Amino acid sequence: MIVLLCALSGLARFMLLFQLSLALPCVLKLCSTLRRGPLKMGMAKITHVDFPPKETVSYTKETQTPVMTQQKEEEEEEEVAPPQLVLEAQTEKPVQKEEEEEEAPPQELTEEEKLQILHSEEFITFFDHSTRIVERALSEHVDVFFDYSGREMEEKEGEIQAGAKLFLNRQFMDERWSKHRVVTCLDWSAQYPELLVASYNNNEEAPHEPDGVALVWNMKYKKNTPEYVFHCQHPVYCVNVLGTQNANNLISISTDGKMCSWSLDMLSQPQDSLELVLKQSKAVAVTSMSFPLGDVNNFAVGSEDGSVYMACRHGSKAGISEMFEGHHGPITGIDCHTATGPIDFSHLFVTSSFDWTVKLWSTKNNKPLYSFEDNSDYVYDVMWSPTHPALFACVDGVGHLDLWNLNNDTEVPTASTTVEGNPALNRVRWAHSGKEIAVGDSDGQILVYDVGEQIAIPRNDEWTRFVRTLAEINENRDDAEELAAQRLSA
Repeated sequence: MIVLLCALSGLARFMLLFQLSLALPCVLKLCSTLRRGPLKMGMAKITHVDFPPKETVSYTKETQTPVMTQQKEEEEEEEVAPPQLVLEAQTEKPVQKEEEEEEAPPQELTEEEKLQILHSEEFITFFDHSTRIVERALSEHVDVFFDYSGREMEEKEGEIQAGAKLFLNRQFMDERWSKHRVVTCLDWSAQYPELLVASYNNNEEAPHEPDGVALVWNMKYKKNTPEYVFHCQHPVYCVNVLGTQNANNLISISTDGKMCSWSLDMLSQPQDSLELVLKQSKAVAVTSMSFPLGDVNNFAVGSEDGSVYMACRHGSKAGISEMFEGHHGPITGIDCHTATGPIDFSHLFVTSSFDWTVKLWSTKNNKPLYSFEDNSDYVYDVMWSPTHPALFACVDGVGHLDLWNLNNDTEVPTASTTVEGNPALNRVRWAHSGKEIAVGDSDGQILVYDVGEQIAIPRNDEWTRFVRTLAEINENRDDAEELAAQRLSA
């Protein structure tokens, strides 16, 4: 220490000695403490307390988003950029687009590629659907001058009181598919009441066109073209779907007397067939058929010999069971009573014939109940009203459409109209509502008439009145038979 102090300068020695003087009391105190005896130890009570850690709850939510494109980044940059830069960018973009359009002209398709697109199934489906919609829109005509104040009704009050019994509503004719073809059958859709399907015979003036055609017409839209066109290789005369919506069969009968039952799922061959033979020898040449309401087994057929036959499809006596004679010419139409009400008239049916008459029949009697002889030509078809118990319609070969309400009169029709040009009317078909009736002629034309409410809608007492009408008809028939028998005996 002395050597070290001698080696240091005066100021350094002074500072060192000053620091040693400050630390010397602490050193002496520590030494005195170490010379004392051992420290006394004692027991101390310690309380142990646990505090739970603070729980931190966190949630994570993810979502899938499209990848940010460069265009979005450019838009953000444009929003941040000063107005001058935005204007410059807007002026530059049209120039770039024009340059791109000039640089890349649209690719022209070859004729082969155009034909391939035009004949593709997707294009045909799209074009057919679109043209049908456009055609409906173009054919609609709205009467902007209609007067809701009732002035027009005052002018037409006389017509209403007189009763517009039959009013021509629509007329359907297609130059290609229906002209020069005979309408062979009509039917209204049960699901879409505005749709009417018509089948046609062959067109002798167009030998290269299909012989059989079926057209679907739409009453809802004022267009004059068919909604759908179906055709086949042979003429379509008539078809009838029998049964319910989920359990049905297609029944067909040919002029050789063979009745076939078909499944709509397999039309390659019939499920079963039945030969309609009279007395095991003569086949019945069937011209028309009709099933009673709700009956899928028993049915009535008209024949070329002027007789009506009752037959059944199944059972021990399958085939012809009964014969009704009365017409003097081939039967052209037959229809069973279908109107439902408090009284059952399903035993009644009407027939039309080449002998210029319409006859009323009952399955309870093999002779006609009444003969309607107001027509002056072949009567081609007849049909009961689906809603009125005593109303039926018939058409003849000189363009007459007659409506008969038997509760009003049995000598002359209740309402009648004549088609312009006097074409032969082949078919008549009531709509399911009973307020419209369609007729088809030999020129391929279809006319739809609105039937006046005073005729189409039955009153509450029409059913009981029809019972009395039938009783009077039976009495008159019995009196006529007695008078005829007396004349023969005389």
